Amino acid sequence: MFMTPKRSKMEVDESRVFRAEWTQRYLVVEPPEGEGALCLVCRRLVVATRERDVRRHYEAEHDYYERYVAEGERAALVERLQQGDLPVVTPLTPEERAARAGLGLARLLALKGRGWGEGDFVYQCMEVLLRDVLPEHVSALDGVDLSPEVTRQRVLNINKNLRSQLFNRAKDFKAYSLALDDQAFVAYENYLLVFVRGVGQDLEVQEELLTIINLTRHFSVGALMAAILEALQTAGLSLQRMVGLTTTHTLRMIGENSGLVSYMREKAVSPNCWNVIHYSGFLHLELLSSYDVDVNQIINTISEWIVLIKTRGVRRPEFQALLTESESEHGERVNGRCLNNWLRRGKTLKLIFSLRKEIEAFLVSIGATTVHFTDKQWLCDFGFLVDIMDHLRDLSELLRVSKVFAAAAFDHICTFEVKLSLLQRHIEEKNLTHFAAFREVVDELKQHLKEEQKIFDPDRYQVVICRLQKEFERHFKDLRFIKKDLELFANPFNFKPEYAPISVRVELTKLQANTNLWNEYRVKDLGQFYAGLSAESYPIIKGVACKVASLFDSNEICEKAFSYLTRNQHTLSQPLTDEHLHALFRIATTEIEPHWDDLVRGRNEPNP
Repeated sequence: MFMTPKRSKMEVDESRVFRAEWTQRYLVVEPPEGEGALCLVCRRLVVATRERDVRRHYEAEHDYYERYVAEGERAALVERLQQGDLPVVTPLTPEERAARAGLGLARLLALKGRGWGEGDFVYQCMEVLLRDVLPEHVSALDGVDLSPEVTRQRVLNINKNLRSQLFNRAKDFKAYSLALDDQAFVAYENYLLVFVRGVGQDLEVQEELLTIINLTRHFSVGALMAAILEALQTAGLSLQRMVGLTTTHTLRMIGENSGLVSYMREKAVSPNCWNVIHYSGFLHLELLSSYDVDVNQIINTISEWIVLIKTRGVRRPEFQALLTESESEHGERVNGRCLNNWLRRGKTLKLIFSLRKEIEAFLVSIGATTVHFTDKQWLCDFGFLVDIMDHLRDLSELLRVSKVFAAAAFDHICTFEVKLSLLQRHIEEKNLTHFAAFREVVDELKQHLKEEQKIFDPDRYQVVICRLQKEFERHFKDLRFIKKDLELFANPFNFKPEYAPISVRVELTKLQANTNLWNEYRVKDLGQFYAGLSAESYPIIKGVACKVASLFDSNEICEKAFSYLTRNQHTLSQPLTDEHLHALFRIATTEIEPHWDDLVRGRNEPNP
């Protein structure tokens, strides 16, 4: 029989209580009524007293006061505001407005992957436009400097400003995780992109680029480890707060004895530290899987076809859709590695499969080999690869949705593993219901072969699916170790206390008996619910929530960086220092807005 939880007195919500340190940080005080936070600048009441709400009000309305950074300056500012003496906001001078416009254009050029020298071209375009449309305002461009040297320096200044903001927020992270992506190839050099996902007191999630490391100069795992530790120390992040580590599946990352993950876990182990949860495969899922599924080197063969089409078949109408998608992904010029990575995506392979007849006719017309189109085994492998990669693409799309927390992402992984078992049984029974391309190839072959001839060997593809299952089990095994924590986080009111760890049973029973919290849980999303949960009344559950929320739940930020890299290979391959490359990747992936006034007036906060 369903039992209604007993109504109990609502605990004081610690995260909604005004904190004294907010006065200097956000220029707010506790109002006489005791509810909300009263802004000293605009005298508006911020009703929802969570730190993120107060911070958003401050950053959106009063960013100007960030110039008062020293402790003495800040305290004097608060005293003046409490007395009603509002400092005069100095408007930007024409020179400063011109500098602000130049900074915005420099950021836009960086976002679009354009070279430093294109600033001059933009200036000429604006000059022509104003001369014809608003001739009286042409003089406004006189102070705008878009020369390559100035644009390059402005990009570095924006990066410095964004990094300073990230480091300030990182100080408040209760837990964080790292994502290490070593698939960034720029020109002839390989880089490691290090991303951080941190969670503050109110469970607000922040995902940002922490640093990039040149693997050509940090070849050994020891040197790589030292560079990562230095970046963490600079950001003020201790290893004791690190919860998770997600990586690619390369030997440099996950080698059993000499991989970076082993080194990181050794460093992170301490009496007061959580065991670091590691999982690989979230990053570049198509690369993890295609190496196991591509049993006949099909990707390499198709890559050669694409190169021929891009050089000798660009005017053929049947290939325009393929060429358009190719250029939108990585531009007109592309190296072989980017091309192969693009081809491994299910959508691309599916498009090429649908054009196989046209590609065969094209290869015949230019005198290239077409032996693969008469190879029964190769055609079956091609159809099978297209279908498996299409299923993997569906999973990758689900894992690309951010801010759903690792519990939901792990559910998608488990569901896909069940799907693989179903596909394996279907192959054994020669049931190709969920293999559309494979079925199409088999139907075509049946028309040209005798009825008694065997078209494909089910065992060949069962082995491939079995290999893929083992890879998923290996790469996500740590998430299975914390399965109870994930379930507890996702469904705290349905989780049976007797199955919970002993340390959390009392809190869980108390939580499930609270009717008010149950009502909040039903109407809010998980992040909002746990943000409002009292850390004083439920310290262990709140700790589990911070731990789970800090785990990377998607590959969105890594995909954003990888997409930026592949689209702008030609620009990024120009002579660039690692510092400039770092700045471009940060600007392309960040969600933080630069403090423009500080940049205009040359007042960046000092780096930690």
